[in-house]
Amino acid sequence: MAQVLMKDLNKKYDEVHAVKDVNLHVRDKEFIVLVGPSGCGKSTTLRMVAGLEEITAGEITIGDRVVNDLPPKDRDIAMVFQNYALYPHMTVYDNMAFGLKMRKFPKAEIAKRVGDAAEILGIQELLRRKPRQLSGGQRQRVAVGRAIVRHPQVFLFDEPLSNLDAKLRVQMRVELKRLHDRLETTAIYVTHDQVEAMTLGDRVVVMKDGWIQQVGEPLELYSKPANRFVAGFIGSPAMNFMDVAVTDAGGALWVESNGLRVKVPPVHAGRLGAYRGQHVTLGIRPEDLRVATGADSGDYAFDTVVDVVEPLGSEILLDLKAGDHALVARVEPTVRVKEHEQLRLALQPERLHFFDLKTELSI
Repeated sequence: MAQVLMKDLNKKYDEVHAVKDVNLHVRDKEFIVLVGPSGCGKSTTLRMVAGLEEITAGEITIGDRVVNDLPPKDRDIAMVFQNYALYPHMTVYDNMAFGLKMRKFPKAEIAKRVGDAAEILGIQELLRRKPRQLSGGQRQRVAVGRAIVRHPQVFLFDEPLSNLDAKLRVQMRVELKRLHDRLETTAIYVTHDQVEAMTLGDRVVVMKDGWIQQVGEPLELYSKPANRFVAGFIGSPAMNFMDVAVTDAGGALWVESNGLRVKVPPVHAGRLGAYRGQHVTLGIRPEDLRVATGADSGDYAFDTVVDVVEPLGSEILLDLKAGDHALVARVEPTVRVKEHEQLRLALQPERLHFFDLKTELSI
C-alpha cells in the first residue's frame, strides 16, 4: 500500500475552474472520503489521481513516485465506478480476471487471486454467471472484486453505491468498511452522501466549489465545523441557522431576534464579545433541541408553534416556527404534540454554534 500526496492541485476546463489548490495527504492504509454537493470537484479530483483527467497544475505522488505524466495502467491503482463497468458478455470470473490476463499473469495465479477475492466478497457461487443474471448488489461486489485481484497500492471509489436501494446501500457500507479493515488498503472514496462519508471515512474531506472546506475525523466535523457550509452539510437533518443580534444585558451577552432570545453560554462569551452590537449566525442542531420542562432555565428556552409532525418510529421530527424562523427539532418518540400547537423548547447551550455573518467562519 502507499500514501497519496496532492500538492496545489488544480483543474480547469476552459473558463471553469473545477478544482482549486487542493492540498491533501492521504496516509498509508487510510480510508479517506471526499464529500460535497454535485459540481464541487470531488470526482474530478479522484479522476486526476487515477490519471483519467489531465492535471492543469499541481502534483500527485503515489507512494514515492510523482505520477502526473504516468498513464492510469502504470499508477498501480484500481478504480470502482458508479455504473460497475462490467463486460456483459463475460462471466463474473472472466470480468474479475480480465485485467490480470491483459498483464499476462499465469493462469494459476489468476485463479488464486480471483478465488481469494470471491471468498472475501462471498460471491464464489456467482463466478459462472453473466452480469445480467446478477442483482445490483452482486454486480457491485464483482466490480469491487475486479479491483481487489489487482493488489493495487490504492483503491479509488467513485460513488460506487449510488445505484443501490437504501437497504442495500447500508449493507454494502458495512461490507466495504469490513473489507478495508481486512485488506488494510489505502482508499479514496467519493460520495455526495454525508451519512456514507461519516460512517466509512477514517477522515472526511468536505468540498465546495472546487475548494476543500475542512478535513477531519467524522465526529470532529460534526462537533467543530470550520464554517457554516460544513455545519449545514454534515448532519441529518441539517443544522438550523438563524440571523441573530448580539446584545449586552444584566452583565451577560445575549443573542436575539424576533421570536428568540437566548443567553450566550460562558464557553462562547469570550469570542462573541467582539461581536457586541452586531449580527451573527446562530446554529442549533435538531438533536440539541428538546421539549422544555419546568426545571429548564428561561435563559435557554423559547416558544415555538408546531408546523409539521414527522413520526419516524425511533424519533419524531418537528418542523416548527419561532417568530420569523423555521427550524427542525428531533425529539423522543414519546412526545405527543399536534400541528399548530404551541410548544416550548429548551436547547443545550454548550452545543450552540456561532458563525461570522460575512466570512461564514466559525466563531
